Amino acid sequence: MNYSNASFVRRYKGNPILTGKDFPDEYHILHCFNSGVIRFRGKYLMLNRLEDSALKPYFWIADSEDGYDFTPREKPIQMPEEDPRFQKYASINYYDPRITQIGETYYIMHACHSEYDCRLSLLKTTDFEDFEWLGFVSDPGNRNGILFPEKINGLYARFDRPMTSWDGGNIWISFSPDLIHWGQSECALKNTAVRWAWAKVGGGCAPIKTPEGWLNLFHGVRTQCKSHYVYQSGVCLHDLNDPTRVIAVSEKPILTPMADYELHGQTPSVCFITGAVVEDDGEVKVYYGGADTVMCAGTIQVQTLLDLCHNRL
Repeated sequence: MNYSNASFVRRYKGNPILTGKDFPDEYHILHCFNSGVIRFRGKYLMLNRLEDSALKPYFWIADSEDGYDFTPREKPIQMPEEDPRFQKYASINYYDPRITQIGETYYIMHACHSEYDCRLSLLKTTDFEDFEWLGFVSDPGNRNGILFPEKINGLYARFDRPMTSWDGGNIWISFSPDLIHWGQSECALKNTAVRWAWAKVGGGCAPIKTPEGWLNLFHGVRTQCKSHYVYQSGVCLHDLNDPTRVIAVSEKPILTPMADYELHGQTPSVCFITGAVVEDDGEVKVYYGGADTVMCAGTIQVQTLLDLCHNRL
């Protein structure tokens, strides 16, 4: 079936590329979705969000030579579950890892959920074998934290998405001198600026630097028939030196749920981008969760993303 009329991302014909069945049977993994992806030592590395039959969470690495055929490692990564703070504020779940390389270090910002609401947590590694937990890096009620790959005006920067009761969810930008203490926050993209995402918007993966600005691949959510949410993916362009300023926003989504593995699963009608790898020829390999159940891939050109931002397509 041809989905080109609804999406600019070209889906990989072998989708889904990872499912719960690809992991060791003894873990009883049901869902593999919303996973971070990055190039590491000449290969592709996916840090997967997994859930077993009891909805226990895992972060589990899978490796690939070509960016499509991923092989899970033998065991999940070790999380700081013995730390009393982690036990308290990640007692229900930890999820949605987003990977950013800054210098020679790789940072994994992710969400943690507990009776105290959702907070952002930060891991770092240089080899994806040993991980150091840096602690919680947000107040309650925040998720979709994604680091920029370099400092801006001497400060680390991140997209995040505070949840407020009066305006749904908007994308904000916050700044930090040390990756731990964050502030100077400003709203960068309102959900009302995206006609197909009136419920909420949130960042997807590390911003892509181009001469024209920072490309921000984000998810946008709309309601359908009151109680049904549809998760699409879009793109906007932020100023290089002042990313609080949005230069342009695509009027059209780049990826809309149309395939069976996007429409049917534990959360129907979801395309949720959480990883993007830019190749030397300008192609972007995009990685996304389908229906909160499986991991999928697709491709799009950097120039196409820029053209969409300026509504030239």
